[in-house]
Amino acid sequence: MREHGGNLDLAQQRFGGRAEDWIDLSTGINRLPYPVGEVSARAWSTLPSRAEIDALHQAARHAYRTSAPIVAMGGAQAVIQMLPQLAPRGRAHILAPTYNEYAGVLSAAGWDVQEVAELDALAGANLAIVVNPNNPDGRCHTPKDLLTLLPRVGRLVIDESFADTVPQLSLASEADRQGLLILRSFGKFYGLAGLRLGFAIGNAADIARLIAMSGPWPVSGTAIAIGSRALRDDAWAEATSARLVRDCVRLDEMTRAQGWRLVGGASLFRLYEMPDALAAQEKLARGQIWSRVFAQKPTWLRLGLPGSEAEWTRVAEVLAG
Repeated sequence: MREHGGNLDLAQQRFGGRAEDWIDLSTGINRLPYPVGEVSARAWSTLPSRAEIDALHQAARHAYRTSAPIVAMGGAQAVIQMLPQLAPRGRAHILAPTYNEYAGVLSAAGWDVQEVAELDALAGANLAIVVNPNNPDGRCHTPKDLLTLLPRVGRLVIDESFADTVPQLSLASEADRQGLLILRSFGKFYGLAGLRLGFAIGNAADIARLIAMSGPWPVSGTAIAIGSRALRDDAWAEATSARLVRDCVRLDEMTRAQGWRLVGGASLFRLYEMPDALAAQEKLARGQIWSRVFAQKPTWLRLGLPGSEAEWTRVAEVLAG
């Protein structure tokens, strides 16, 4: 498996403790998840109907402010796995550093993959990948700049997994343009990563291909029930977005006192630079707080946002200790 956050089993092997003892801040997943409420017995025991899947799609269009064709998948990762089959193999340019599954999946499928550092360097690719806001450094690109790039590539995939709190960056409303494909993650912002739900939004031909590849029941009945409810809960989304903005400032201030420099981040994670990220990770881990380090960037540490006040207190105490 490629290097990722969420590898809490590794933390337990090295530092002990039960999973429930740890505060896992190694991922960009909301620590205060959407309150799922009751789920009907039918959602567990019956195959999802076409009407129910369509209702989920309509809820997603509402949340993502689009009328473009859309398909639900088992997380944004499920769409990434299908990208190599959307077109004949060719040149894929990826704006990097970023989420490492893109390069791995495309390379394994025989694509010629090149990671580039600037948006203009994506031009000429058969497939161009931009994560916006980017993971792990939070780098953002305006819709105008991305649309300017669109005619210069064969297909432009924009991963908006961390765009829920910055809807002004989203191109979901433009996703029916030829050659444009938008990926959205449900589990991160709503804090329900275990539900495995995400969406692809694009033109009719691309979405039809993804639907054909995904089969008749691409998501579970429980994912449909909870996703349909959550995606229409505008009040929860607005309150959560406001809280995350405040919490980013709070964590940045807390870590600044340790001498850590903010590299960037999005509303669900922050990326810091320090002399020795492994030493900082170990210090946090001895307080059973797990973080993300990067083999290629030994001075970088990524930290998700604590959830409850008890978690914030523990993070502050461990950092100050």
